[in-house]
Amino acid sequence: MTPRILHVVTNVAHYADPDQPTGLWLGELTHAWQVFAARGYEQCLVSPAGGASPLEPRALKWPLLDSTAKSWLADPASMARLASTAHPDELAAADFAAIYFTGGHGVMWDFPDSAGLQRLTREIFEQGGVVSSVCHGYCGLLNTRLSDGRLLVEGRRLTGYAWIEEVLAGVAGKVPYNVEEQMRRRGAHYEKGWLPFTSKVVSDGRLVTGQNPQSARATAMQVVALLKAIAAGTGDLRKDA
Repeated sequence: MTPRILHVVTNVAHYADPDQPTGLWLGELTHAWQVFAARGYEQCLVSPAGGASPLEPRALKWPLLDSTAKSWLADPASMARLASTAHPDELAAADFAAIYFTGGHGVMWDFPDSAGLQRLTREIFEQGGVVSSVCHGYCGLLNTRLSDGRLLVEGRRLTGYAWIEEVLAGVAGKVPYNVEEQMRRRGAHYEKGWLPFTSKVVSDGRLVTGQNPQSARATAMQVVALLKAIAAGTGDLRKDA
């Protein structure tokens, strides 16, 4: 059976101010989707509430709109996937080898406290699968606990969108919390690159995280490498790895 990868996208279309739009940062999905598709992985989209996932307008403009995102926008089948994502309750973790949390500022509102996403993440991880995120996607890992009650991120090395990047992007005053700080409060060992907006990926066992949109492709490549190692029996299959 071909391994399947579950992409998580947001349902939130705006900041606290409804006149300030946000949503999925499309390139963080399309870069990873292209990497996984080229290697024969089946893929599925899920969101906290199911249904439509809105797109972050800033990611749809030059120079941020690259060829992978353009191809997705031009493909009716791809856009239909974003219009009708699965609800977590419709999915079984046993069907997936990895979960990949995409970003965009919308996820800061609907990822952290989604019981359905927490269930899928916990079960995928505890069955020996890979948990991964890019950019703000790591908001989806903030409150996920393992079966023994421990936070999944506690004591683990990870990365995600840095506070300095929020400041430089001009949105620090719009976001509901500092996720970098929140991760540290949960006992995670947060890391970031020397330069903002450059690719950085951190792997800690079967947890793979990328810092920003520029890290999406490299994050997906690391997920692939880990899945291959697990399939070959050279990866660490311990439940707590």
